[in-house]
Amino acid sequence: MNMTNSKILNGTTVGLSPELIAGFAAIVGVDNVLTGNADRFAYCRDRMPYGLFKLRANSLPATLPSAILSPETAEEVKAIVDYARQNKLALIPFGAGSGVLGGTVPLINEIMVDLKRLNRIVNLNTTDGTVTVQAGMNGLQFEQELERNGFTAGHLPQSIAMSTVGGWIACRGAGQSSSRYGKIEDMVLGLKAILPNGRELVVRPVSRRAVGPSIKDLLVGSEGVLGFITEVTLRIWRKPEYSSALVLAFKSIDSGFNALREVVQSELRPEVIRLYDLNESKQRTENMAEFSDRPILCILKFSGKKELATVERDLALAICSSHDAVVAGLEPYDHWESTRYHSYSTKWQSDGYYMDTIEVTGTWTHLPAMYLAMRDAAHAIHPEMHFGAHWSHVYPEGACQYMTIRLPPMPEKEALQLHRQAWEQIENICLEMQGSVAHHHGAGLFRNAWVRKELNEGMHMLQILKDGLDPDNLINPGKLGLRSPVGSNWQL
Repeated sequence: MNMTNSKILNGTTVGLSPELIAGFAAIVGVDNVLTGNADRFAYCRDRMPYGLFKLRANSLPATLPSAILSPETAEEVKAIVDYARQNKLALIPFGAGSGVLGGTVPLINEIMVDLKRLNRIVNLNTTDGTVTVQAGMNGLQFEQELERNGFTAGHLPQSIAMSTVGGWIACRGAGQSSSRYGKIEDMVLGLKAILPNGRELVVRPVSRRAVGPSIKDLLVGSEGVLGFITEVTLRIWRKPEYSSALVLAFKSIDSGFNALREVVQSELRPEVIRLYDLNESKQRTENMAEFSDRPILCILKFSGKKELATVERDLALAICSSHDAVVAGLEPYDHWESTRYHSYSTKWQSDGYYMDTIEVTGTWTHLPAMYLAMRDAAHAIHPEMHFGAHWSHVYPEGACQYMTIRLPPMPEKEALQLHRQAWEQIENICLEMQGSVAHHHGAGLFRNAWVRKELNEGMHMLQILKDGLDPDNLINPGKLGLRSPVGSNWQL
């Protein structure tokens, strides 16, 4: 696709005046202010499938940014915010663009502030088991540096190579080892941020506190609407000395649910838990005899001290066996381990399919019925709608249900309508069954309507906070269900 295609860029070429460009260049340096159409086009979307669908049809998800700025220090971020406030210019914090819900899509030609030059570890404290790191550091480089020192962050998302530490925190992310180490909010001890009013917030990293509500947690999951996270301190762990995998075959999803619920409620902590529905199991277990009469695949991985990991593995196996599971060969685990950071979306999307993923959470009470209702709703929308699900973040009270939906190539208008219907029905079923409409992808732009429903009066509280810190609505406006910026006409 020609990145400067006039059909795509028509009507979206609003940029900054030479005076404003010079003002920002004085802060970050002239080489760190990008204003060309090709650069602006590259920053006009994240990995939201809807945005890709629009680009395939020669249109933008919303607008181009008016410029891209790349600060190197928190002081430069503060200077950018101050200068933007003086000139009533809207800004969007940007990490690596791996989000899938439009959290960094510019709605009114906002300026993108790319934080990837804030990319170093500030302090590794081996006594406390903590690390302080700048928010723009690449996730894979961060984990590799920790591992060279004998540690792990325990946060290993599929997007690790194309995401930043700050992005994990802004979107309240989860990694593939969440059942052992928790989600990112369980790891954050402290942080620094530049607020929309230009002031620096410092939440000191300490082991618990009782000084009112958690200010830290206002920034964790805030997706940039409350300011720029510049530095974080995370809890880290010694790199496991031993690991052991287990592949199981269950007769049904319900038996898998019951077994895994008992495992985690027995205080066992597998590093990895993955249960697949029939559709997703078939893709991974072809020609494996154990799955001929037990078609549901489950993968477990145990790690840590060898003695402890072995005990946990044996206890978990006994529980699963009591639910009629049998041990199978390790081929599905080996394949997952070798491809765990690969994205399967690209192949389908490049072939013209309309593919998306939706992750929700539910309690054990509701998960079985929730899965069936969502599967049936998706199939009813279109006879060729693919629907598959797995559960890979499992907790004592419930689990995350991660779904893939896919429509075959068809006219864009029809496909986008069906895509919207699938999202509406799945998210509405989730709310009706007392779930949460997001587990780790965040809310971004795409989930605005359902976030408002879920948060109810809490949405009003967030808007009051946003208005108090950002009365001109200049920092990532229109995201997280909050008030849209004046002049935006974006609609799904």
